[in-house]
Parts: sequence; C-alpha cells; structure tokens
Amino acid sequence: QVNLVESGGGLVQAGGSLRLSCAASGRTFSSYAMGWFRQAPGKEREFVGAISWSGISTYYADSVKGRFTISRDNAKHTVYLQMNSLKPEDTAVYYCTANSDYVGVASVPQVEYWGKGTLVTVSE
Repeated sequence: QVNLVESGGGLVQAGGSLRLSCAASGRTFSSYAMGWFRQAPGKEREFVGAISWSGISTYYADSVKGRFTISRDNAKHTVYLQMNSLKPEDTAVYYCTANSDYVGVASVPQVEYWGKGTLVTVSE
C-alpha cells in the first residue's frame, strides 16, 4: 500500500513558477515509478510526466515539455514537479501517482495509486 499526499499548489501569475511535492508512505517507495497527472475543470484527467524508480528516466507530455521537471528524493520518499513558465491553461488539480510498472505509469487505467490532488491556478 502506498499513500500519496500532494502539496505546494496555489495561485500564481502567468509566467511564474511553482513546485509541487508529493510525500509517499511505505517502505518500498524507491521501487515505484512516480507520475503526475492533472485535471482541468470540465476536462478529462491527463498525463503530465513520470519518473522511473531510479530517477534516471523521465518523460513528459508535449504540452509541458521544456517547462516542467520531475525529480525524486528516495531518501525522503518524495517526488517533485517543478513548473516554470506557467500558462493559464496549466490551471488544474494536479495528482501524484505511483506504479510498480514504469510502462503503465502514463495510463490512467493502469495507475495503481493516486493522491487526492492539489489545485494549481494560473491567472492571466
């Protein structure tokens, strides 16, 4: 069982930055691939990015590539999402996820664990 708690959301102006954190419980955190999804009002939940258990491999949705960076600290059982050059269309609830299989980390139906989410609002 993995429990995920996101933090760091809030209101930011367009062009600004924000860093989200996700604290995970469980002794096997370092064996899980971690991901971030988001869901804007009236839209489907979408993949943002993911990081392998070792932190060596990452990949991102095209919409955030070059602006967002995922990292992890296995000693602290925490994964981060650094968001730069934020746009109003980045406004959404952001969810942290965990998967034992890196292959399925970008697929909503295959995500094994979800956090409850943190709201990010980007104003004009």
